[in-house]
Amino acid sequence: MRLLAVFCAILVGGASALYSASSGVVDLTQSNFQKEVINSDAIWVVEFFAPWCGHCQALVPEYQKAAQALKGVVKVGAVNADEHKSLGGQYGVRGFPTIKIFGLDKNKPEDYNGQRSAQGIVDNAMKAVKEKVNAQLSGRKSGGGGGGGSGSADDVIELTDSNFEKLVLKSDDLWLVEFFAPWCGHCKNLAPHWQKAATELKGKIKLGALDATVHTVMAGKYGVQGYPTIKFFNKGDVEDYDGGRTASDIVAWANDKASANVPPPEVIQVTDDASLKEACKEHPICIIAVLPHILDCQSKCRKNYISMMTRLGDKYKQKMWGWVWSEAMAQIDLEQALDIGGFGYPALAALNAKKMQFALLKGSFSEDGINEFLRDISYGRGRTSPVRGAQLPAVARIEPWDGKDGALPQEEDIDLSDIDLDDLDDVGKDEL
Repeated sequence: MRLLAVFCAILVGGASALYSASSGVVDLTQSNFQKEVINSDAIWVVEFFAPWCGHCQALVPEYQKAAQALKGVVKVGAVNADEHKSLGGQYGVRGFPTIKIFGLDKNKPEDYNGQRSAQGIVDNAMKAVKEKVNAQLSGRKSGGGGGGGSGSADDVIELTDSNFEKLVLKSDDLWLVEFFAPWCGHCKNLAPHWQKAATELKGKIKLGALDATVHTVMAGKYGVQGYPTIKFFNKGDVEDYDGGRTASDIVAWANDKASANVPPPEVIQVTDDASLKEACKEHPICIIAVLPHILDCQSKCRKNYISMMTRLGDKYKQKMWGWVWSEAMAQIDLEQALDIGGFGYPALAALNAKKMQFALLKGSFSEDGINEFLRDISYGRGRTSPVRGAQLPAVARIEPWDGKDGALPQEEDIDLSDIDLDDLDDVGKDEL
């Protein structure tokens, strides 16, 4: 029994990582990423992977080959994003494997979209090296993520007892507020990171600072007893900040909160080209449902389907997908491009408009069935097919659904008052 347990542990351990210590690929985690990658002067190639991902497993020999070739020139690392989800979320990882190059500006890594080969990875890494050398030759500095200082103090909003309620409590914005004391050493250490985080989060979450030794009313109201104390405010609701004290920690924590507080996406009817393009070209993936004709599924039935999609949209809102629906046979070109209709209605597909690839729901059109399908999509699993024509099809302009039941068209009334029935009798006799 003990031998079996050890054997299972070995299997689990081997499945959780793809690269050995001798591979040349550095194991990166939430705890060492800032120090190893962001605070480093080195250029890094970083793969975000999931152990179960078939494409990730297929990449291993080429990625190791690239790491060996770049040894001493560019560092190569890998993040198990299935385990370190917040790190993957911080860098917008939506599928596996995702490769990013942390070059001249560490705060804005470049996506690697080349061939998944050692040569392709090496070529792009050397391009980043050349860009950094040329930048340094011209006097520009690379953007590291060290002790901060790259943020602007102007992006941190000064809060007081008099403006706190108006700016924070009555605001629709999300806020992170630091309660500090001017003499506090930890507050001074936090200051450059706080500024940098405020700059990176600008337009998403507001960062403020309140001198708790002067503005004691608000500090007392929220039980501030030590410095610095950081709290998160969302329309009057407040909770303690429990993240790290570096800029990247603050940004990652705030991004998680921002994603969690995003309203569920609206499920839009496809009524013209603009409605489809907005959902599919402005989002990484769009979910397209084709619902039965209104005569086959009246208003209550259709609204139930749309409500179900809205609930699923809320569940997957952090993915920032677009959501649309169409009535069966209303957009024939769209259905044909996605092979919809062969299994009847309702039907559903997930489309990546950038790659012009789609996956078709083959299971049950139910909340559980669609959820299972979307979960596979979110992890980069599932079988995809190319869109017919390799482009979004033209969309017919139609009137949006009015929310009412469908009705058969009225038959035209025929006025029989002018017809002479005697003449009809004569016609019948002549035919006989």
